[in-house]
Amino acid sequence: MARGGKARERDGPERRCIATGQSQPASGLIRFVVDPQGQIVPDLQGKLPGRGIWVAADRDALARAVARKLFARAARATVSLPEGLVDLTEALLARRVLDLLSLARKAGLAVAGYEKCRDLAQRGEMAVLIQAHDGSARGKTKLRPPEGANTHINCLSAQELGFAFGREHVIHAALRSGGLSEAVVQEAARVAGLRKEIGRNAAGEDKTNA
Repeated sequence: MARGGKARERDGPERRCIATGQSQPASGLIRFVVDPQGQIVPDLQGKLPGRGIWVAADRDALARAVARKLFARAARATVSLPEGLVDLTEALLARRVLDLLSLARKAGLAVAGYEKCRDLAQRGEMAVLIQAHDGSARGKTKLRPPEGANTHINCLSAQELGFAFGREHVIHAALRSGGLSEAVVQEAARVAGLRKEIGRNAAGEDKTNA
């Protein structure tokens, strides 16, 4: 996050998606590698050894890569895929976001609850607003994200957010500026790509009740 809560634009290295054929910054794709047993493995942190196979963080793109056996073509070898690779990747990404959010909470960069989020916004310290996609649409309109891009996350459920904050469920949460907050935003964007239907529904609800 830049000063004032606005996300900095970063021009990272670009990679080519095997499903769309388009190149884009690696932060918007998911890296996969072939493990020693010849199985395709999601490498969410980009640290596993081996040649990377990149797919856009988009549910349709990943499903296409699976259906058309594009992983084997990219690896130039016979490979096996774990059952339900799309759902598995989504679940792993979501868990990564929650782990990062939990770390941000412990570092004092994340708060949960309507009152705390409102207070953070009134002090001008809110960099990102996080709202559960299954929360009340009317209730969510009581808080507005800061101006700028990448300041609203709405791809996580109330139960998932609750897990990150050690509660049963959370509807409203917010991030202050910080390195961990940037990581949460980046990883949440990849989750949103694999949960496009949730994002469309949430956007429609907010628009209707604005």
